[in-house]
Amino acid sequence: MSAEKALRGVQQAARHRQEAIEARRSATDELRRYCKEAQREGVPMTRIASEAGLSRQGLYDLLAEQPSA
Repeated sequence: MSAEKALRGVQQAARHRQEAIEARRSATDELRRYCKEAQREGVPMTRIASEAGLSRQGLYDLLAEQPSA
């Protein structure tokens, strides 16, 4: 593999990584939004955490975070 080809691979992998970071941030914001909505609708925190695949503490931590800008 040439140095140029390797560097193109590095650039592509870096772009993919950045896209994954942005996708995760968006998915986390969406999850937080729906968890807050479920909470407003009176769904117990234990149920919300279970449905989200989180511990109750993980849910509380998620809800305490500020949405990404």
